[in-house]
Amino acid sequence: MEPLELETLLLYIAANIRRNRQRLSMTQEALAESAGLDLRYLQQIESGRQKMSIEALLAIANALEVAPATLLRPATMPEVKRGRPRKAPK
Repeated sequence: MEPLELETLLLYIAANIRRNRQRLSMTQEALAESAGLDLRYLQQIESGRQKMSIEALLAIANALEVAPATLLRPATMPEVKRGRPRKAPK
């Protein structure tokens, strides 16, 4: 197994956050609020440009209703869709 680079892991985390956030039809603002994080900080994490603490990773995982390990799995960045996500059916 080849060593994992930090930049690669940050991209995995970013892709998994975005995918799970979109699955829940959450905006970045809603996720940041739910996780108790600053919106700008979350945006940088979701773009793969920001390192984060285990505490922040756990807060995001809890807000997304997934296990923290789910955010560490290998993944590719989903296609960027502009605008607000559609509202979830009631």
